[in-house]
Amino acid sequence: MERLRPGGVLLGIDRDASALERFAQEPVPFDLTVMLEHTNFAQLDRAAERIGRPPNGIVFDLGLSSVQLDDPDRGFSFQTDGPLDMRLDRSEPWTAADLLNRESESELRRILRDYGQERWGSRIAQRIVERRRRAPFKTTKDLVDVVAGAIPRAAWPRDIHVATRTFQAFRIAVNRELDAIEKGLKAAIEVLASGGRVGVVSFHSLEDKIAKNLFNVEATDCICPPQAPVCICGHRRSVRVVTRKPITPSEAEVQENPRARSAKLRIAEKL
Repeated sequence: MERLRPGGVLLGIDRDASALERFAQEPVPFDLTVMLEHTNFAQLDRAAERIGRPPNGIVFDLGLSSVQLDDPDRGFSFQTDGPLDMRLDRSEPWTAADLLNRESESELRRILRDYGQERWGSRIAQRIVERRRRAPFKTTKDLVDVVAGAIPRAAWPRDIHVATRTFQAFRIAVNRELDAIEKGLKAAIEVLASGGRVGVVSFHSLEDKIAKNLFNVEATDCICPPQAPVCICGHRRSVRVVTRKPITPSEAEVQENPRARSAKLRIAEKL
């Protein structure tokens, strides 16, 4: 906000209506027009129409906020017991409890593998199905107990909670986060003004990989397979990658905010 010129426009987009409500209560200390939109950033191109001109900068701050993580009623944390919700947008009907109680064992296994990179995913999926036959999943403690029982104590990770990867996987699945990231980034590149920049702050490797790969593709003229004798794709580069390696937080920032330790920032500039 400090970098916007007087008279500039700030459009804030969030799937969580409560986040918009908190921001709306804060005074704006600059000469800016502030617009707030309750939507998924996969719909960024539609939301950006409100500005009336191509934006000069777009920032994606992916994942959870500390406010969401610390609220036991949201169901994101394995540290405190609460309803097994995990929805970023609470107006949507599908919760983590619904997913655990309804999906097949093979689908649960796929989610744990693809979104959580959990090596014990097959065993956890099997235990979830066994547990829900006795009683449906309702709380975060229900899921933590199953994960803790499925993974041998000697195999528990030392640096993170034993349920970290499982909670990440089901949160991503419930909110369809990875699909939204790719759609949102493509929309951002499309609507940006020439010379405008898009930045992506990610907090785990799956998010960072999507941003990295998409920026690299959009910074390349031809994306045909290497064995193709001539270009038939017709693809033309639309961005310049500003950060060949991601920007990571300094030691001072991590000391001030430990949750920033895994953050990575990638930036691309519209041609």
